[in-house]
Amino acid sequence: MKRKDVISNNEISELCTFPLGGYEQKVLIEGKRKNYPIIITLHGGPGTPIPFSVGCRGLFPEFTDKFIMVYWDQLGCGINNYVIDDTFSIDLFVQMTEELVEHIKKKFPNNKVMILSTSWGSILSTKLLERNSHAVDAVIACGQIVKDVFICEEVKNTLCQSGIPKKKLERINNITVENFTGKDLQLISGSLRKYTDAYQNKTGAIVPMGPIIKGLITSPDYKIKDFKAIMVNGYMKNTSLWKEILRINLTEQLKKVEIPYIILQGDTDIVASTQTVKELVSISNNTNLRYKIIANTGHMPSVEMMDTLLSVLQETIQTL
Repeated sequence: MKRKDVISNNEISELCTFPLGGYEQKVLIEGKRKNYPIIITLHGGPGTPIPFSVGCRGLFPEFTDKFIMVYWDQLGCGINNYVIDDTFSIDLFVQMTEELVEHIKKKFPNNKVMILSTSWGSILSTKLLERNSHAVDAVIACGQIVKDVFICEEVKNTLCQSGIPKKKLERINNITVENFTGKDLQLISGSLRKYTDAYQNKTGAIVPMGPIIKGLITSPDYKIKDFKAIMVNGYMKNTSLWKEILRINLTEQLKKVEIPYIILQGDTDIVASTQTVKELVSISNNTNLRYKIIANTGHMPSVEMMDTLLSVLQETIQTL
């Protein structure tokens, strides 16, 4: 089905503006039926609204045929590009998330509401529940961040066993949470991409990005500047958020979740450590907290991850 037909067949396909955290922000709401359960997407990054973004109107009928999808380019990227200076904190983004949930619930008072969070977005979904344990009905998190991002023994040991040049490894081994720079984080992430399966598992089927990128360029809601701001945006000089991310430990918050919280993890993901998630769930003794391991998948979603995500969303909504 063509994109324009998908859009015209949806009972709701609407670009809204909500005040979030004191900033007017655009949010796309789209679904085939107005009584469908709602999925609020919290993308990764910070500042990387892919694959689900405001520019995705009509691009994901496999989701909008079953759910009302809420796409939010978080402040500082995409259609809501804005300079994120070092006065910004994680808590401000959690506040924005909480206010978005409130606006959606006011607009759809009778619908079930779930969050789909990815990587950095999983910090927001966890901390939202710390503020309000029943803010939504369920959370599905892909690549859950728990603690020890980038600068940890698991990353260093994995790189040590890879084909990374010794000089690079020595530099990485000398990086600490106290002394890191933006270039240090780029070195670690670049090395993980090049020498390991941490981001993209080399044997897994990769989600084809071509159609998504083409769809964003031709989006009825995006201008060229919004498309560019998917990658080059207001987060470029920010360090305050990363200082918090590298020190964060969400173990206690996740152990105490009071709603279904299902984590989907790639088997080779060490960016958001799959081993850490396994250990967390095993010690939590909390039936609300569960995980699924997706084979041949790193931190970036594979085809199997996307297929599993859709089925888990459907299974979860049936249990609510």
